[in-house]
Amino acid sequence: MALFSKKDKYIRINPNRSTVNQPQIKPEVPDELFSQCPGCKYTIYQKDLGSERICPHCGYTFRISAQERLALTIDMGTFLEMFKGIETQDPLNFPGYRKKLTLMREKTGLDEAVVTGTALIKGEKVALGIMDSNFIMASMGTVVGEKITRLFEYATAEKLPVVLFTASGGARMQEGIMSLMQMAKISAAVKRHSNAGLFYLTILVDPTTGGVTASFAMEGDIILAEPQSLVGFAGRRVIENTVREDLPEDFQKAEFLLEHGFVDAIIKRRELPDTIARLVRLHRRES
Repeated sequence: MALFSKKDKYIRINPNRSTVNQPQIKPEVPDELFSQCPGCKYTIYQKDLGSERICPHCGYTFRISAQERLALTIDMGTFLEMFKGIETQDPLNFPGYRKKLTLMREKTGLDEAVVTGTALIKGEKVALGIMDSNFIMASMGTVVGEKITRLFEYATAEKLPVVLFTASGGARMQEGIMSLMQMAKISAAVKRHSNAGLFYLTILVDPTTGGVTASFAMEGDIILAEPQSLVGFAGRRVIENTVREDLPEDFQKAEFLLEHGFVDAIIKRRELPDTIARLVRLHRRES
């Protein structure tokens, strides 16, 4: 009958029985060995990105640290850091804030989300500020505001141009209104620098958003941006829900801002040092 089958009289032995039920061990690949490009989604060997951190397939500009930015921008050995060691406070006793600060310092090697000082760029001396999104998304707290304000005050006293690389997620919520006050504080220092007839250049890098965009990031005499950088105030979804309209795909990208007159030029990362130096020299000739 079909319900029954003839019993096999032989015993079948698996020749690979020694491997049966043994867990398969997959080789581990270090996380830092490869990166996925946010632009084209290719998985890229880290070495192929080069020191400039540019995707070889689509040209996407990866985010870089303040230390990497310094190495790519300034004349070697000319950076003199200033205003380091200002201690960040916790005015609201915000849960977990002190622990987060400690973790970020250990992870990034920075004391806060901005590095300030003086440097030579192609022989031109500038007061330089670099915001680092690896440190709590370069959110603007009281120390960030204080360091940038002091940078402008020093530049005004020493008659130096200011070059500022902006990157931020906005105001630092853990510091409440004290964070928001930094917008007006820095803007006042920018105004005094401008009244002295001095040059201020901003370079918008990915991402520059929130209160930083609403204040000093857009107050430069000339505003540059890196390709494809996200630049805006509120988030895309917030705006769409408010205006109840679909926004263009490239909305809040540097290219969109250039087209609508909010940015003066988009400059590739490798071209920034020459561009900065040329703009500083042009301004000096007219002063």
